[in-house]
Amino acid sequence: MSYLEWAESQLAEIELLTSMFPTAEELEATDQLALAELRNYVEGSASAGSPPPSRPQFLIKQKLDSFILSCAYPSEYPAVLPEITVRCSGLSRAQQTQLQALLNAYLTENCRGEVCVLSAVEWVKDNLLLFINRSFSEAPSPKEESTSAQPPEVFSRLWIYSHHIYNKSKRKNILDWSKDLGLSGFSMPGKPGIVCVEGPQSACEEFWSRVKVLTWKKIMIRHREDLPLDCQGEGSRCVERIDSLRKFTGFEEAMFDPHGNRGNHMDLGQLYQFLNERGCCEVFQMYFGIEGR
Repeated sequence: MSYLEWAESQLAEIELLTSMFPTAEELEATDQLALAELRNYVEGSASAGSPPPSRPQFLIKQKLDSFILSCAYPSEYPAVLPEITVRCSGLSRAQQTQLQALLNAYLTENCRGEVCVLSAVEWVKDNLLLFINRSFSEAPSPKEESTSAQPPEVFSRLWIYSHHIYNKSKRKNILDWSKDLGLSGFSMPGKPGIVCVEGPQSACEEFWSRVKVLTWKKIMIRHREDLPLDCQGEGSRCVERIDSLRKFTGFEEAMFDPHGNRGNHMDLGQLYQFLNERGCCEVFQMYFGIEGR
């Protein structure tokens, strides 16, 4: 890749982050000039052989979770990792050092070659509680903590329609967010793009709130299903009930014989068969206005 392609990825990620953290209290560009120069570099006639003149730097502030991420882009990012530092006033120096080391290890193992600031934010959110007011070794696992939370009261299944899903970063976000939120379902990239997520209503709503703020030509919830769980106060029973209502095992990106000039179109007959095998073929007509076969 060239410096220009790296700069384009950087600018796209900054625009995504700005849409998700729209106020200065959430995202602060500490060097406005560097950001303006990056934009001019991408939009102008920059030479791919020379890097941008300066490095964008910004802070992501999560008041609810009590931490700040300080981020700086090397010219070759995302081919190389960004410089990300975690700051949390609720941690001792030793705990903060350990959290930083684990974050660096996570990014090194999972994020090289991909934009990853949002992944870093989500990782810190998921792991910060392991360090607050207790040592790392004594902390319960995230799974143990989640089972002690207030059990959900409604199971939801959202059928989302997009004019198209091509962008690799968006496709990765859809996969990562569904996994982070414990949702099952599938996404079908191409034109049109289809996403189905199912699980606790609050997790489905959080997924939709993240997805809908990305830049889309058109995206909507085409159909939704909401089913009462009738298991208030019984955490383990709610988990069993949710699992019994799922039509999908885990979450996957589903491809159905891609074709067309850019490989953007899927075989809708195979999509119908995929839905039929999971007992939800009726949504095919909701999406396309015709009965599948």
